Amino acid sequence: MQSPEARPTPAPATVPPVADQPADEFLWLEDIHGDDALAWVRERNARTDAALLTPDYEALEASVLAVLDAKDRIPMVTKRGNWYYNFWRDEANPRGLWRRTTWAGYLAADPDWQVLLDVDALAAAEGAEWLWAGASLLRPADGEEYRRAMVALSPDGGDAVTYREFDLAACAFVPGGFALPTAKTRLSWVDADTLYVGTDTGPGSMTASSYPCAARVLRRGESVAELAAKEPYFAVPADHLSGGVSHSSTPGYVRDVATDVLDFFTSRTYLRVGDDWVHLEVPDDASVSLHRQWLLLRPRTDWTVAGAHYGAGTLLALELDAFLAGDRGFHTVFAPSPQESLQSWSWTRDFLLLNLLHDVSAKVLVLDPAAGWAGRELDACPPLHSADAFAVDDEDADCGNDYWLVATGFLTPSTVLRGTLAAPGAGSGGGAATLVRESPSFFHEAGYVVEQHFAVSADGTRVPYFQVGPRDLVLDGGNPTVLSGYGGFEVSRTPAYSGAIGRAWLERRTELNGSAGTVRGGVYVVANIRGGGEYGPAWHTAALRENRHKAYEDFAAVARDLTARGVAGANRLGCVGGSNGGLLVGNMLTQYPELFGAISCGVPLLDLRRYTKLSAGASWIAEYGDPDVPADWAFIQSFSPYHLLRAGVNYPPTFIWTATSDDRVGPVQARKMAARMEALGVPGLWFHEALEGGHAGAGNNAQAARLHAASYEFLWRRLTAAAPDSTPA
Repeated sequence: MQSPEARPTPAPATVPPVADQPADEFLWLEDIHGDDALAWVRERNARTDAALLTPDYEALEASVLAVLDAKDRIPMVTKRGNWYYNFWRDEANPRGLWRRTTWAGYLAADPDWQVLLDVDALAAAEGAEWLWAGASLLRPADGEEYRRAMVALSPDGGDAVTYREFDLAACAFVPGGFALPTAKTRLSWVDADTLYVGTDTGPGSMTASSYPCAARVLRRGESVAELAAKEPYFAVPADHLSGGVSHSSTPGYVRDVATDVLDFFTSRTYLRVGDDWVHLEVPDDASVSLHRQWLLLRPRTDWTVAGAHYGAGTLLALELDAFLAGDRGFHTVFAPSPQESLQSWSWTRDFLLLNLLHDVSAKVLVLDPAAGWAGRELDACPPLHSADAFAVDDEDADCGNDYWLVATGFLTPSTVLRGTLAAPGAGSGGGAATLVRESPSFFHEAGYVVEQHFAVSADGTRVPYFQVGPRDLVLDGGNPTVLSGYGGFEVSRTPAYSGAIGRAWLERRTELNGSAGTVRGGVYVVANIRGGGEYGPAWHTAALRENRHKAYEDFAAVARDLTARGVAGANRLGCVGGSNGGLLVGNMLTQYPELFGAISCGVPLLDLRRYTKLSAGASWIAEYGDPDVPADWAFIQSFSPYHLLRAGVNYPPTFIWTATSDDRVGPVQARKMAARMEALGVPGLWFHEALEGGHAGAGNNAQAARLHAASYEFLWRRLTAAAPDSTPA
């Protein structure tokens, strides 16, 4: 391949003002199911398949599928009553089984599962391409077992689903039971004959972001048409992101809570008191959690109230009744340090579990509200690993203080442990967790090592990244390396075991030209750039809107650091990202092409001029800005890859992949980007669009294996080639 010096340095990214924008010549590709658009897709799918499908590739894909279908991988469960529920896909059940077992059954090497719903059999019986999308169970009366559920099924893997009432004892749908047609529905059980439902009931019922803007009361026997005619129980304006109502049936704390989601990061919470909705007057950017008598708040920005100042990312607690009476004397449950952040929390019967990151390594705290929120660290986690602790079933009389601990690392197969916290008055300790399940090993982990490094971004910020590579790694720039990132929506990228990455990347070997006969293996890197949540909300807000470029500068800094440290020169360094990560690598393509030898861009956001008009795009205005506001477009245009493409730049080979049924980002942005690159004569371009699978790009394990293996196959071929492939797929 050409050295980075052989590539022309790109000119500064500039885009004409909105009024001077040329017509979008590929608007016709926005007709998602149009005949011409789908013919265009099928032609390019065929080209990519022709280039991709070789015996070696098919063996790789089969190896990845074997990981996804492995019978001995961990069946994760959720406890409801006396049963432990699981959804499972494998080779024999590609659409999956919804099933359950007892605790004794789960501990067995081969659990005795009771199959509740066979989605493959359902799809075959109904002639529909059903995909599992979850279930919501109705809390039974005291002393009774769970009996009813609302099962969600997607016709294509998208976010729009059909809901049907299911009888758990009969293992069948309820004849004449609740049934809601396919839509982006939000629902909550009230009682056996009542649901709160927000769904598409016609014009004006959905927000500009494509989510429900009202919740209504649906009673047994009523149709969706009757639902539409009712007055909303709670409603929000159509320019808000969404609105909905949830019902809590916890004994002693039965209540209705409504949420008006203003945008992706701000919302208002309302409590039903008598016939009125009472606004909980806290900052709109605070995460609000109600649990029994407690109100928990986590503000995303600094907050001063009642003479006290609380920093962003602090977790605050106060009894709800006291708050409603006017008390604002919050207790600081957790205050972050510069290296530490709160990721999530979970209540057992008597304790609060906090999942933290310290320089992107896991840490778990147990807090005892009965002892003034005294706490201790739960079973110290090893460095450079992830761990997540959460309650098993806080309402179970016998195991209300039991917790799950799920731990993993890049080279550590995932484990599920279970422990019990001490009773109140005995402190916040408890017995050590014991191993329940352990994932099998899918590659030779002992031959690799995990390291954490820090790159320095353009503004001097230290940006951490994980590097997974062979123990005998030669630092001469010749190692095929893939750099992964996300950098948005306060999502943290943490260490996680992946047998698929182990097989599709780390264990691959090649003898590269010019490396003195040295056999090289893959190096996998994860960048913890700004825009994510690794260091709390401030790490995220540092790359919002007009500061979006900081996320891209961070990622570029990691790429340069890998080259400077001798891990990979530009011709051996690729990057991969999906969704917002697809936008990230789209900006690497258009703004930093000299840093990379290949790019894999999945289910991406790429046209920032029209994203608010496509699928659920309007819901992300708080993250990126509003392109219809001239002042916002002034900065948005600087990171809109579709508009940054220009002739005469030597772009690295690129694989763009998406799914027709993705109703969150949508496939049209990937289509238009590929079409414009083709029009500019950009060589080495692959494009693939799965015809189902939703935003994940895959509706079953076989599709997931295809997309995963294809992405890494593309990167491997390009990064180990002696010269760049200039032939379009």
